[in-house]
Amino acid sequence: MTYTHLTTNKLLMIESYYQEGMAVRAICHSLKRSKQTIYKIIAYFKAGHTAYDYYEHYKANKQRCGRRKTQLTQNEQTFIQMHLDRDWSLDVVKGTYPDKISCSMRTLYRLADRGIFKKDDFPWKGNRKPNGKTEKRDKLAFRRDIRERSKVYPEFDSEFGHLEGDTIVGKNHKSAVITLVEKQSKAIITLRTKGRKASDIEQALTR
Repeated sequence: MTYTHLTTNKLLMIESYYQEGMAVRAICHSLKRSKQTIYKIIAYFKAGHTAYDYYEHYKANKQRCGRRKTQLTQNEQTFIQMHLDRDWSLDVVKGTYPDKISCSMRTLYRLADRGIFKKDDFPWKGNRKPNGKTEKRDKLAFRRDIRERSKVYPEFDSEFGHLEGDTIVGKNHKSAVITLVEKQSKAIITLRTKGRKASDIEQALTR
């Protein structure tokens, strides 16, 4: 059940009812609040405070509610920064030393968003892809999935000669390795090319 906090108007009404000498049960029935809440507020009034004082006290306590932000010790920050200076990523640091860092890998990135760590020190210079992003570059719309061939070839599951192609891009996209796998025999054909982009090779394979 969701708890509804008391507003200033309700506090003023309770103060007025209390000064008029109304019974606690009647106040609870009128405001539809529990006896424990009304007794606590009336005890605060009996101590010489007002409804405004109670509300200010309530606001001060509310600021301390909720989950506190994660804080790393100075030794942890120094340890992580030392590895960032060596071109390590936060994923690698947490994965290599899980016992030396008291928070999760996702929390480390939240700390970076808060400025605890400089994103310029990251290997990718802070250009991190958002969660859920799908890569759309070099995707061919007319490419046919190998699972769709069974609709065209009735003997696809037992027929020899169906190849599944893939590419491995070399450094700076100056070369690529083509791998062709025959579905039945699992035979692998490997070809190495130079001077052509991987997207051009994939397009050639789908023709």
